[in-house]
Amino acid sequence: MFVGMKRKQHWENVYETKTDHDVGWFQENPETSLKLVQKYSPDKKLPIIDVGGGNSHLTRILFNLGYSNLSVLDISLKAIERSKNRFGDNAEKVNWIKSDIIHFSTGQSYHTWHDRAVFHFLIEDGEVKNYAEVAAKSIVHGGYLILGTFSLTGPKNCSGLSITQYCEESLCEFFRDKFHLIECFDDVHTTPSGNPQNFIWAVFKRK
Repeated sequence: MFVGMKRKQHWENVYETKTDHDVGWFQENPETSLKLVQKYSPDKKLPIIDVGGGNSHLTRILFNLGYSNLSVLDISLKAIERSKNRFGDNAEKVNWIKSDIIHFSTGQSYHTWHDRAVFHFLIEDGEVKNYAEVAAKSIVHGGYLILGTFSLTGPKNCSGLSITQYCEESLCEFFRDKFHLIECFDDVHTTPSGNPQNFIWAVFKRK
């Protein structure tokens, strides 16, 4: 089982040894993520959390667009430090959270929870259940869970780790108790090296 310190050590090593363009998930322009966050969070003062967003450009772009209540969670301190460096003096205006998502607990509630490419790394049933419970506790009623993960035709492993592939039905199975599915669609991400990766995106609304 790949949990706890092993998971943290893996991701710290990734961000210590690889550049942005060495990792397949990196996006200079997170177009799909940005469109979905803007669609479901038109009010730029609402609290938004980017799960696994330590080295993503999404939060920086949202900040530059005027979003003012932003949190970034990542298991890797090195990934968070990369993003902080991009923000420069504005880094203190973002809430940076170093945590394994399945152990995350907060007193704050979020209107929008964005996760691109974290969920599929949880391969144990208990981890997936914990994730769903953490999301439900963290998102306000009427808030949104935006989830991008590998589809059934996507990769079977990533960054040297096994992953779980998903379809609309399997995603709904995990989240139906606390969430309604709003929309679901397939998408293709092109890696920095030019390889296509098939994703599925789902947007859930908290009951």
